Amino acid sequence: MHGFRAPWWLPGGHAQTIWPAKLAHHAPASVAQPLRWRRERWATPDGDFVDVDHLDATTPAGAPLLVLFHGLEGSSQSHYAQAFGHWARQHGWRMAVPHFRGCSGELNHAPRAYHSGDFEEIGWLLGRLRAAAGAPVCAVGISLGGNALLRWAQEAGDSAGAIARAVAAVCAPVDLAASGQAIGRGFNRQVYTRMFLRTMVPKALAKLDQHPGLFPREAMLAVRDLYDFDNLFTAPLHGFRNTEDYWARASAKPQLARIRIPALVLNARNDPFVPAASLPQAQAVGRCVTLWQPAHGGHVGFPGGRFPGHVHPLPDGVMRWLLAQG
Repeated sequence: MHGFRAPWWLPGGHAQTIWPAKLAHHAPASVAQPLRWRRERWATPDGDFVDVDHLDATTPAGAPLLVLFHGLEGSSQSHYAQAFGHWARQHGWRMAVPHFRGCSGELNHAPRAYHSGDFEEIGWLLGRLRAAAGAPVCAVGISLGGNALLRWAQEAGDSAGAIARAVAAVCAPVDLAASGQAIGRGFNRQVYTRMFLRTMVPKALAKLDQHPGLFPREAMLAVRDLYDFDNLFTAPLHGFRNTEDYWARASAKPQLARIRIPALVLNARNDPFVPAASLPQAQAVGRCVTLWQPAHGGHVGFPGGRFPGHVHPLPDGVMRWLLAQG
C-alpha cells in the first residue's frame, strides 16, 4: 500500500474518494453472495446501548477476529466495511463492526454521541470483544474511527497488547484542526461537509427532543460547517470547552510515540480531508508505528482495476500488514 497507485482512468483525490464509495465493486468478481450481519445490542456502563454487527459466516475454531471501527456517520454498510467483510469471509476470519452511538439506525438514549477522540468507548468495546473472542484480535479504524483507535492505543500503553495484537488506522485525521480547516473550504465544504451535516444535524435535533436544553435549536439550524457543529454539539456534550479544545485534545498525531503495539497509520497524500502537510513524520512516531503515505488513494478510496474498478487494494494491503505482525 505504501507504493499504491490509482488507475489511470481515476485521477485526483476527489475522484479516488467519491468513486470507490459510490460506484466501485466492493466484492471480488467471483463472489455473488452478499454479506450478512448478525446484530447484538449491548448495554453500556452508563445506561445507554451500542449495536455490534458480527459477520455471519462459517469460520474455523479459533479463527482470529477483525474489529472494524467505522468513520464519521459510517456503519457496517459503508463501502470500506463491506470490502473488509469480503476479505474476512474469504480468509476465514471473524469480523465485528461496533457502531458508534447513533450510527446503527436508531438514536441512542444518552445525551452523548461519539467523537474523534472517543478512546474510552473504543477501549470498552475492544475489551468486551476480546474477552468473548478467545482468539487473537486485530483492529482497523477508518477515518474518525482510526483516530479514536490510535488514541486508545496511546492511552492504553503497555496494556494494549493484552487486547489487540495490532491496529491499523486508515485515512485518520490525526491532526483534527488541519482536517477541520480543509473540509471547511471550497469544494470540500460544498460537497463533503454538506453530506455529513445532512445526517448529523437531524440526529442532533432528535437528541435535543430527547434532552431539551442541550443547545439552542436555532443555532443548530444555522450550522453550515463542522467547526460550528463541533462547537455547538460535539465539544460541550463530550467534555471539551470548544472546538479548538476538542480538536487539540482528541488528535492522535502529537502522541503517536506513546503507542506500544504494532500500529499502521495509512494516509494518502492526496486525501481531500487530510492535508499532506499535516501528516506525521517518521522521526516523531516511535518504534511501534509504521507510516504509509502513498501519493494516491483519496479518502478511504484506494481503488484498483479496470473500469468500473474495485476497492480490494485497501483490505488486501492493510490485512497483509496486520498478518505480518505475528
